[in-house]
Amino acid sequence: MLKFTGKGTAHTCSGVTRRDFLQVGTLGAMGLSLPQYLEAKERGMVDKKNDNRAAIMIFNLGAPSQLDTFDMKPEAPSEIRGPFKPIDTASPDINISEIFPLHARVADKFSLVRSCYHTAAAVHDAGWQMMQTGRLFTGGINTPHIGSVVDYLRGRKTDLPANVVLPETMGRGGGNLPNGQAGGFLGKAHDPFALMADPSKPNFKVPDMLPPQEIGSARLERRRKIRDVVDSTIDHFESTEDAKLLNGNFHSAYRLMTSKEAREAFDLSKEPMKVRERYGMNRFGQCCLLSRRLVEAGVRFVTINTFLTVFNEITWDIHGSKPFTSIEGMKNIVAPMYDQAYSALIEDLYDRGMLDETLVCNVAEFGRTPKVNPAGGRDHWPQCFTCYFAGGGVQGGRVVGSSDPIGGVPADRPVSPGDLAATVYHSLGFDLHTVLPGPAGRPFPLVDVGKQEIRELF
Repeated sequence: MLKFTGKGTAHTCSGVTRRDFLQVGTLGAMGLSLPQYLEAKERGMVDKKNDNRAAIMIFNLGAPSQLDTFDMKPEAPSEIRGPFKPIDTASPDINISEIFPLHARVADKFSLVRSCYHTAAAVHDAGWQMMQTGRLFTGGINTPHIGSVVDYLRGRKTDLPANVVLPETMGRGGGNLPNGQAGGFLGKAHDPFALMADPSKPNFKVPDMLPPQEIGSARLERRRKIRDVVDSTIDHFESTEDAKLLNGNFHSAYRLMTSKEAREAFDLSKEPMKVRERYGMNRFGQCCLLSRRLVEAGVRFVTINTFLTVFNEITWDIHGSKPFTSIEGMKNIVAPMYDQAYSALIEDLYDRGMLDETLVCNVAEFGRTPKVNPAGGRDHWPQCFTCYFAGGGVQGGRVVGSSDPIGGVPADRPVSPGDLAATVYHSLGFDLHTVLPGPAGRPFPLVDVGKQEIRELF
């Protein structure tokens, strides 16, 4: 790629970031090729129904135990049912674990799907792919994250990106596989904007909205006129399609960095302290609050990773022995933080009149083994788990599907990752028969044949 560092200078480079647009002004910084650009310009096939809808995907990295959270089996033997008791909720049809008392208060606003499953290997990264794209990557084809598809088909509404990941993209999962949080075959231009910062920190700032330190305000303004740099570097470059594309991508990065609207959307100091404390003064809680602010400001899709990796961090990955979490660790550390932030988000969206237009979906890469292991934890289990949905046209207080008496396999209404992806697209108003430009220009279906939204939710 070309790097412009000043008048008459251009050389190749690699590893640039979005911030480098103001430092270098490159076409390749977003990884957008000319064919992808032309395809994006030709995407006039999108139905604008529900164009104001947005989605927040909470990805419970590590995978909660269905038996200890949302699919209790109180009549099962102790090694199956675990140590927790079910409690009643605001919905007469839903009971959940006692570790989620605040979820119980808003259970009339979300609905559970207790019969989710997938057939990929029981490794984290494979589940991350399946649950965020609707497919397992095969044949060298990386399918795009749902938010990247939304970005491609609808584009941004404001100076803010259409698709954002908080607080950053997923780390290692152990399988050395792509995690599914990227634009895939749609190209890096449709990768999510990753915050890459902890919004609970006192000095929280968004790195990609800060100009490089070595560029003063006067130089920053001059570099907005990237055409002058191009003219002085390569005389013929301005007349090419690549130059036009460079200017478009540079303008998008410049808009984000210089937009008052964007800065204010990310500025949590605008929130009353009691609101921030209601969400919880921790990374996940402040990410949930920030997701509400971003949706309110026009972001179409936000993904919140509850954790960043399953290694050296207390997560939902409750194998029972170090470096993983125990069931007690989940109860005492993970559940209170998660319960507080989720209930605050749902109540806040509802109180602001935003819940009907904002889908909140909680997913994970798989469930946990029905039987407690010798270390006092539960292991990976993609054969059956629970996901849940609120807002965005979903009717709350319902239960779709069920598992067998030990929570091991779906007993009825099995739901695959493709069906879950179709449910998100349906809520956002997309025609499930939409075709994307796949690898080598071949048409690629939005969802696989036979995959449909979970109609019972709506």
